[in-house]
Amino acid sequence: MAYPLTLGTITFFLAVIWGRPLINWLKRNRMGKQIRVEGPSSHQVKMGTPTMGGLMIIIPVVLITSALNLANLLGFNIIGQSVLIPMATLLAFGVLGAIDDLEGIRGTRARGEGMTARTKMTWQIILAVILSLVLFFGPTELRSVAIPGIPQRIEIGWLWIPIAVFLIVSFSNAVNFADGLDGLAGSLAAVAFVCYGVIAYLQGQVWLAAFCLTMVGALLAFLWFNSHPAELFLGDVGSLAIGATLAVVALMTGQWLLLPVVGFMFVAEAASVTLQVSWFKFTKRRYGQGRRIFKMAPLHHHFELSGWSETQVVQRFFLCGILAGMLGVALALI
Repeated sequence: MAYPLTLGTITFFLAVIWGRPLINWLKRNRMGKQIRVEGPSSHQVKMGTPTMGGLMIIIPVVLITSALNLANLLGFNIIGQSVLIPMATLLAFGVLGAIDDLEGIRGTRARGEGMTARTKMTWQIILAVILSLVLFFGPTELRSVAIPGIPQRIEIGWLWIPIAVFLIVSFSNAVNFADGLDGLAGSLAAVAFVCYGVIAYLQGQVWLAAFCLTMVGALLAFLWFNSHPAELFLGDVGSLAIGATLAVVALMTGQWLLLPVVGFMFVAEAASVTLQVSWFKFTKRRYGQGRRIFKMAPLHHHFELSGWSETQVVQRFFLCGILAGMLGVALALI
């Protein structure tokens, strides 16, 4: 475990060094966050804060992972092919998120609005299908599930593909929903990648553990500038890429059944949005007037409007995320 931990530390320092130049570049190019009008009024002061901070994570991770696995990549052996999968996920969903961010900044549709939900979802599904097929027919031929308490993995055949697509798309969106408060999405993602880094290492997948810890180092560097009050926002370029990559890592360990446990707070954020929208539409059809379960969705806004400060919400969600991650790793050891 010494190699992955050392790599994560080195990644942090390399990423944090260019954080300030990145922020200055984003400011010069007016890459400022547009705050949606219907959001909490306290967030209006964040208007103009540089977004697309996910670049601070994606670029160092791709460069460092590529450099350290250059021989494997050139040889295109099993490790080389496998390293390409999480990197390709990070890049592909990063590009999609960057396009969404740029459309939101330019106000193509409305202030703070990027591409339409249908367009973004369509591209997420397309990318997820491609990645799932590569994983299914790739060098590791992933088509099984590990269940806590059962020694042998259970083969599920073709059913694995739609499950993989669902996990990649849903966690890509879940991290995106959690990216609403300073330090929230980044800290929860760091915990999740630590957990899957440990799981991968225990399985003997040292290269995958190293990738996870590289992600953690870059995420911690981002949090250096994203801590309250944030100087830099993650943006869709970061949130979509991080969520999809986390799902792919979970799939590659075979412990994807534990992803909703390890990423419980992400699930809670996404579930709150789904419940809020579904209940509002149902009650509007039934009673002629839409009703809400939460004061505002995603869930972190509900607690904000309930009287919690932004830092309280982030710290308490972070603590819950740590506990969920501990439980997830414990279940993986059974």
